[in-house]
Amino acid sequence: MTTTVVDPPARSFRPLAGVLTAMAVSTTGTRVSAIALPWFVLASTGSATMTGLVAFAEMTPYVLVKALTGPLVDRLGPRVVSWTTDAVSAVAAGLVPLLHAHGLLPFWLLLAMVAVIGAMRGPGDLAKSVMVPEAADRARVPMERATGLSGVTERLASTIGPAVGGGLVALMGPLAGLAVNAATFALGSLVIAVALPRGMGRPAVPGAAASSSGSSSGSAGEGEQGGYWLMFREGFAFLRSEPLLLAVIVMAGITNLLDAGFTTVLVPVWARESGNGPAAIGLTAGVMGATAVVGSLIAAAVASRLPRRTVFFAGFLLCGAPRFLVLALGAPMWVVVTVFAVGGFGSGFLNPILGAVLFERVPRHLLGRVHALGDSLAWAGIPLGGLLAGGAVALVGLIPSLLTAGLLYFATTTLTALRPEWREMDRLRGHTSTAVVEQEAEPARA
Repeated sequence: MTTTVVDPPARSFRPLAGVLTAMAVSTTGTRVSAIALPWFVLASTGSATMTGLVAFAEMTPYVLVKALTGPLVDRLGPRVVSWTTDAVSAVAAGLVPLLHAHGLLPFWLLLAMVAVIGAMRGPGDLAKSVMVPEAADRARVPMERATGLSGVTERLASTIGPAVGGGLVALMGPLAGLAVNAATFALGSLVIAVALPRGMGRPAVPGAAASSSGSSSGSAGEGEQGGYWLMFREGFAFLRSEPLLLAVIVMAGITNLLDAGFTTVLVPVWARESGNGPAAIGLTAGVMGATAVVGSLIAAAVASRLPRRTVFFAGFLLCGAPRFLVLALGAPMWVVVTVFAVGGFGSGFLNPILGAVLFERVPRHLLGRVHALGDSLAWAGIPLGGLLAGGAVALVGLIPSLLTAGLLYFATTTLTALRPEWREMDRLRGHTSTAVVEQEAEPARA
């Protein structure tokens, strides 16, 4: 019998560049909307509670739909899911300024529109992230470096988005920012649908041998992949067996809740009450994003030599509670900007570390399901963040709300470090997990 040797495909950076571009475009638009939408609601209603309700209406479907679509991303393929959900989001986001301009946007319809956007964003974001490891395989880039580049992309978009959003809202009003958000969804859909090479982002096939480029041999039938709920249960069972991943999810769930309230309600209310206006929201978020890019670049370059656990909790110590405290104390703007800059630098080290840990622990054919469940659980508090912050401001005022949230943030990101499962974060260094070895030829994504 003659053995045919198949040469590996040529190295190509186009897939990685395409996925990162789509992620950058989508994140930029989302960050613009994160300033424009709360300011639009505050300006039109004057209510912090209603501002929190809009955030709830967007993030609740984001979390719920994302949790349930992991098996669908694995079955249908991340490419199809990404471009179709972005296209629907573009239509829904574009309808908001259009309907408002014609006097046809009552508050209940605004809630419905942002709910559609949230429901589409969840699987869209998941699908893009699932394609990163396959793109890294095609570019022959180490996973930790690919994770770092993904983090840099997110941070860079988080710098540009708030700066653009703050400027647009200050100069042209919040509806201009919402229109930009719609345009970025459309562009992201086009990049994924057209720019990526043929064959990328196909459905996952458990147990099938794939090429080193990460492309699969096609979608499996019902007998090979199992039913939807069987696939869902497989992802849930794996996640439940991983104490370190569960510890990450619990801590991230609490900090995400506090961050959501801070971003969607507390900062806009502070900007209005201090007289700094929407430009201050864009400035603080932009400065934090810029220094986060620097932190992410350093993390991508030296991540393999850093003590993960120490750097991880030090990063949270810098980027967490100080932001709440500096606003509560009514510090001058230059102090606020400095604190946000230092916090951004610390935050830049977080996602590269978390992404590398996830790559090392999760089998590649389960990544869509495990990533969807993990993200959804970690984001479960985000819809409540705006509601709780809005209610707290209405009940006790801005400063007590900021101090309470900052104290909770500090306790969560320091006391959690005492848990024994966090030691696994450093033990993983220097070897590949069994989970990845078993599926080393298949595409993966944290």
